[in-house]
Amino acid sequence: MGLKASFSNLKFECGTDEAGRGCIAGPVTAAAVILPDFFNNSILNDSKQLSENTRNLLKPIIEQNALAHAHCHVFPNEIDQINILNASILAMHKSIQQLTISPEYIIVDGNRFKPYNDIPYETIIKGDSKYLSIAAASVLAKTQRDFYMEHIHHEYPMYNWKQNKGYPTKEHREAIKKYGITPYHRKSFRLLPDQLKLEL
Repeated sequence: MGLKASFSNLKFECGTDEAGRGCIAGPVTAAAVILPDFFNNSILNDSKQLSENTRNLLKPIIEQNALAHAHCHVFPNEIDQINILNASILAMHKSIQQLTISPEYIIVDGNRFKPYNDIPYETIIKGDSKYLSIAAASVLAKTQRDFYMEHIHHEYPMYNWKQNKGYPTKEHREAIKKYGITPYHRKSFRLLPDQLKLEL
């Protein structure tokens, strides 16, 4: 059972998804993708179901074949101001805004979204494992975010973001206990399980 090509049957349907909502460091990253009618790929799926190598293999295929694609990072200072849900939706809106084709319809992974420019939309739970364009957006969001986390890893190697990508692993939390926080940490998040009187 392959992923479906379209929800609305309109020509310019855009899929959008985000990566990094559950992280305690780094941006939340969204992508938006409009695929052509003929696009098909038997490997493409929800990015969480794919290995890093497979995602990196799919990224250029999606970018070369998409009618339009874009991504956007929303950084920790803004996440702390507006909360992670609003930051995720903002990143999706900004991705859609950057598309070179204005979508006729938007399909969104998950169950929360805010209207964008009066374009009709549908939220779809587990949409990234049901529709090709959302799966493609999930791959682009995840690969772009991972690339960013690997880049800032060199600035603060002690947190091992190259490996954990900013997720709250035991190792990441031990490093916060030992070294404190960086400008890339989300101060509004529970950075340590018991907070351990962390000076923010």
